[in-house]
Amino acid sequence: CSGGTAGPGLKRSRSEPVPRIGTHDGTFHCDEVLACYLLRLLPRYRDAEVVRTRDPQRLAQCDVVVDVGGEYDPERHRYDHHQRSFTQSMRSLRPDKPWTTKLSSAGLVYCHFGSEILAGLLGQPEDGPVVTALYDKAGFKRATELVGGEFMDRLDYYHHAWLPARALVEEAIRRRFEVPTVGAVLELPQGGCPWKEHVLALEQALALPRPLQLVLFPDRSGQWRVQSVPTGPHTFQSRLPLPEPWRGVRDEALSQLAGIPGCVFVHASGFIGGNRTREGALEMARRTLAQRHEEGTQSG
Repeated sequence: CSGGTAGPGLKRSRSEPVPRIGTHDGTFHCDEVLACYLLRLLPRYRDAEVVRTRDPQRLAQCDVVVDVGGEYDPERHRYDHHQRSFTQSMRSLRPDKPWTTKLSSAGLVYCHFGSEILAGLLGQPEDGPVVTALYDKAGFKRATELVGGEFMDRLDYYHHAWLPARALVEEAIRRRFEVPTVGAVLELPQGGCPWKEHVLALEQALALPRPLQLVLFPDRSGQWRVQSVPTGPHTFQSRLPLPEPWRGVRDEALSQLAGIPGCVFVHASGFIGGNRTREGALEMARRTLAQRHEEGTQSG
């Protein structure tokens, strides 16, 4: 199934088309993610484009297709396992192997390309004793453990941190006027939680008349932070950075400069600052809002 390939150190010529790995779109799973990762360990697929689609015409244009298409045909590099007719196991495809569990798409890729992948990674001959031994042991087993561990970590995070955080943020938004900052500051008294995505989403879902500017919360040491809401979900740009003269200043020097007791720091970019007490952090937020108001008045 290997076919010819350029050496690992050779670059693809400009006239040579970029290979395409096809898999399904929509919700993704560890199976096809691992299959695509394994394929891109091969020199001929190292720069491959991953095409996520269920369109048969687009899939037909791909060099290799995994986990979609309803077809297992290693001669044409089609590796799906969902069709009713599929019953292949490692034992059926390689009678020298003992495993009889029906293969997934990643399992099919490993079955057909595993020795080549390991040989390339280890710098060992494909039919040598090292690759032969590891094919049955560390390579695929370790990869599945890593991918599986990552999946479980993500599931645990979204279940026990991200999802509960939405309820906390929504409650804080509904109570935002209890903080004396005209509803521009969100307080999370229970501490830091993954709030950014929820704030941006809930502002739209609840149709807030004015966007939130700052978030107030205690850190793990019991000190308090004031942090700007970002302008978008994937940016470090702040809606309201802390005042420029405070940035990069720390401790007593910052307290004297700001006229606020207990200051700890303000980041050089102004996106976050700290104070030893809630009252101090809240005052930092109030001063930041007041400066924005003054700047707006002057510009107007």
